[in-house]
Amino acid sequence: MGFIEAIILGLVQGLTEFLPISSSAHLRIVGEFLPSKTDPGATFTAITQLGTEAAVIIYFRKDIARIIGRWFRSLSSAGGSRAGGIPKNDPDVRLGWLIIIGTVPIVLLGFFAQEYIRSTFRSLWLVAIVLIVFGLILGLADWLGKKTRPLESLGYGHGIAIGFAQMLALIPGVSRSGATTTAGLALGYSRPAAARFSFLLAIPAVFGSGLYELVHSFGEPEGAYGYPETAVATVIAFVVGYVVIAYLMKYISTHSFLPFVVYRVLLGVVLIVLLTTGVLQAT
Repeated sequence: MGFIEAIILGLVQGLTEFLPISSSAHLRIVGEFLPSKTDPGATFTAITQLGTEAAVIIYFRKDIARIIGRWFRSLSSAGGSRAGGIPKNDPDVRLGWLIIIGTVPIVLLGFFAQEYIRSTFRSLWLVAIVLIVFGLILGLADWLGKKTRPLESLGYGHGIAIGFAQMLALIPGVSRSGATTTAGLALGYSRPAAARFSFLLAIPAVFGSGLYELVHSFGEPEGAYGYPETAVATVIAFVVGYVVIAYLMKYISTHSFLPFVVYRVLLGVVLIVLLTTGVLQAT
């Protein structure tokens, strides 16, 4: 049953990682309905996210290659208003710096809040409340935001603010893409611009977290799933995640986030009912 459950969880991870509905919350909830009735855990979640982030790198490979190339060229010792032939205020160079700087808050909080990430934050009561609250915040940001700013206009102030929003993703139910996209929308960026920066910003943090959990899992007692099952789930998450990215980027170019807001609120309400009636246990 371990492999079957891993396949299901890999599908869930791939389907939900990039939608603003929280993949970690869905893995936590779905785990309760599998035969083993086991929380997949923070380690399994972080490692399978390596698969979905690999999908991000492949999908945005041209953007990533351009940003990295221009960022390194801008470090030329030539100095002045131009370095290595690249203007100091080049949008790609600025994006490179913002991805680096914007990753710092979640790295620090992730390191110092490990105890809470693995225990308190995984309470289903907290997940339910967060799904509803942050779903409504996403709806308000999408409704009231001007949605006119392009990604090229993203400055350091806004970029750092979105980086701080990414910290909230450590709580299952918030959604990494949901938190950062919400912040982008609230600051006036278009839906595609907010989503694109959200995906690019997540790359260092998710890979860092996944590799950290993978390395520290060596020599430790196995969790709910062993390495073979986790590997299968990661590969499935990669394939499904790539398809979801392509769909979402096309969808949000002409549609709002309202369906995801409604889904989050309904899921949170259902979860509260199941917890209240004793069908599910919070921990």
